[in-house]
Amino acid sequence: MKSSKFVEELKNKSVEELNKDLVAAKKELFNLRFQNATNQLDNTARIKEVRKNIARINTVITEKSRA
Repeated sequence: MKSSKFVEELKNKSVEELNKDLVAAKKELFNLRFQNATNQLDNTARIKEVRKNIARINTVITEKSRA
């Protein structure tokens, strides 16, 4: 599965790298929403995928902070 590989990659990163990925994902989500509002977005499923990736990143950050 694609998401399990993504999660494994996240677990191997440090918290600083995860925070950088989180910022990048949030910027991408903002851009996708902007494109969607102006009817320039072709693949609207990408918004859902990026939102789930943000949640995955937050989950791994929380796991690392509790450990």
